[in-house]
Amino acid sequence: MIDQFERLPGIGPRTAQRLALHLLRQPEEQVRVFADALLAARSQVGQCRSCFHLSAEAECEICRDQERGNGQICVVADSRDLLAMERTREYKGRYHVLGGVISPMDGIGPESLQIQPLVERVDRENASEVILALTPSVEGDTTSLYLARLLKPFTTVTRIAYGLPVGSELEYADQVTLARAFEGRRRME
Repeated sequence: MIDQFERLPGIGPRTAQRLALHLLRQPEEQVRVFADALLAARSQVGQCRSCFHLSAEAECEICRDQERGNGQICVVADSRDLLAMERTREYKGRYHVLGGVISPMDGIGPESLQIQPLVERVDRENASEVILALTPSVEGDTTSLYLARLLKPFTTVTRIAYGLPVGSELEYADQVTLARAFEGRRRME
């Protein structure tokens, strides 16, 4: 059981051992409910046919929400990024999950991602804005530039600002982070 927990992302040997020992101390019925939930999720959860977010139904809850149809589509690499954006409670539009970012070193090209469905969706839904919310990395930047060139004929393409995290010290920030903080600056009102 410890070996299986260690196979999960972000779980090291000590955490795997702690989780295994915790489950062994639980009543059998509670462990059975946990195991059934894992099996049910694996068999029932797939991708939303519109945005490719995880969903147990044909369309996810966000795509079904009529109040979110404001013409904006926020593009993220995966469902973890979508969930992080949702935690902010700031964005009220819809999403599109690419399924990763372009990474030639890993053999991931545009054809491996949900890019063509995005282009078709932007055209079909007459989206007023596509917001690129991809991780600021070589791969994320490459994907953002590729998408911007591809989508500009159809709609306005923007990118979320990157900069300094709240509570950080300027002296410890790297040059790229500081440069992006300047680029993403806004007028104070």
